Amino acid sequence: MEIVRLNNVNKWFGKNHVLKGVDLSIQKGEIVALIGQSGSGKSTALRCMDHLEIIDEGEITVCGHTFGPGISRKELKSLRLDVGIVFQSYNLFPHLTVEQNITLAPRSVRKTPKAEAKKIAAAVLAQVGLSDKLDFYPEQLSGGQQQRVAIARSLAMDPKLMLFDEVTSALDPQLTGEVLRVIEKLAAGGMTMVLVTHEMAFAMKVAHRVIFMHQGKIHEQGGADILRHPQTPELRDFISNGL
Repeated sequence: MEIVRLNNVNKWFGKNHVLKGVDLSIQKGEIVALIGQSGSGKSTALRCMDHLEIIDEGEITVCGHTFGPGISRKELKSLRLDVGIVFQSYNLFPHLTVEQNITLAPRSVRKTPKAEAKKIAAAVLAQVGLSDKLDFYPEQLSGGQQQRVAIARSLAMDPKLMLFDEVTSALDPQLTGEVLRVIEKLAAGGMTMVLVTHEMAFAMKVAHRVIFMHQGKIHEQGGADILRHPQTPELRDFISNGL
């Protein structure tokens, strides 16, 4: 079952043609890692899947919702109920506890009763290994813990697709390991995921498919093996630079 499809997607920022006719299909349960140099279009492609960036040409279907440059407010709300996205910056509300951060969207968007929302918060915090942090405030947590709360907050909405945009790039190696272990656990549970990452070893370990983007196009793709045996000089250079 197809969860994501991009058909001839084009995106400009001013005169900069960032996505150049991108075609992509992702199946239910598949884990796809998007890699490439800064400016290659990988994060833009990811953000277009949630309509955070508006495409200029082409068509996208995500979790059964099809849209082009335009989308109705009702359809956008439906799309975002099915898609969870986690960013490099945690975007937690500093004045709310961990539990309040997690229960906010289920209660306000899905109209989940308070008691049920609290049960959901406890369950997703257990998933990310932070059951003891329910009543903590974000400032009392490490960066890795905050990022894991951000993942739990997305999971609380029971998404069909999870998008991760360089979620470990602001963390040191130890904290990166914490977050990657949580993502690995989600992968083992069958969650459909698209990850923009610079963590090549992690991409090799968990991704069913690695997509190398170069100058706004999908330049090379395949199983994790393409990172060991790149077929193009561009991917070879990218890997050899240790990015």
